[in-house]
Amino acid sequence: MIEKVIAGNWKMNMDHVEGAELARKLSELIDDKNLKCRVIIFPPFTTIPSVIQTISTNRIEIGAQDLYFEDSGAFTGEVSGKMLKSLGCKYVLVGHSERRHVIGEGAEILRKKLEAALRNGLTPVYCVGEKLDEREAGKAFDVVTRQVLEGIDGLGAEEVKRIIIAYEPVWAIGTGRTATPDDAGKMHSKIREVVTGNVSEDVARSVPILYGGSVKPSNAGELLAVEDVDGVLVGGASLDAEAFFKIIESVH
Repeated sequence: MIEKVIAGNWKMNMDHVEGAELARKLSELIDDKNLKCRVIIFPPFTTIPSVIQTISTNRIEIGAQDLYFEDSGAFTGEVSGKMLKSLGCKYVLVGHSERRHVIGEGAEILRKKLEAALRNGLTPVYCVGEKLDEREAGKAFDVVTRQVLEGIDGLGAEEVKRIIIAYEPVWAIGTGRTATPDDAGKMHSKIREVVTGNVSEDVARSVPILYGGSVKPSNAGELLAVEDVDGVLVGGASLDAEAFFKIIESVH
């Protein structure tokens, strides 16, 4: 059985002082609790060191929101997987919808980033998801299938086992709209089917698939109860320690 994962993406919020305070509050809430899930937070690059220094429990793991696909070199403004690993990061987001649709990163770049994460011993959280017009045109399954295959096709079974997949319907991110539990369940089942067909059923059953898209305390429990939903990737609610902890507590 896959351990549930509750992940919080802080996006471009929280400077190093604010981030340390949020990490302190979350640590205090979690400290002596018997958690039934893995907890990961993704602070901005500049906030990672102060967050790591502040966390008082080993129940919170740290990831970065992005990485570059080279390990070093003349790439002004970029941050490598090697640098993130040296800070103490264990995870990194790859292909978040804002990187795809705001920054304009395409399949080739995202595949290189995925490989860079694996090469540097980081667990990539590989994000996939359709836009509203694609869903309304009945293309949601096709879009997500293509994105999953762009990430994993050609990788070895052991590499795919090290990946976490996050399904985040673009139309539900930061909009207050959330996929219904039935919508999420069907897409997560489809993703697992795609991994099975490309690698194997055993590998597919070991890959956590998270749901992301306006997750909050009021809907987290319902989403987490759905078969094939192995956790959630939380945006805005992860900026409030109490709200994020309520989502963590919804894992049973």
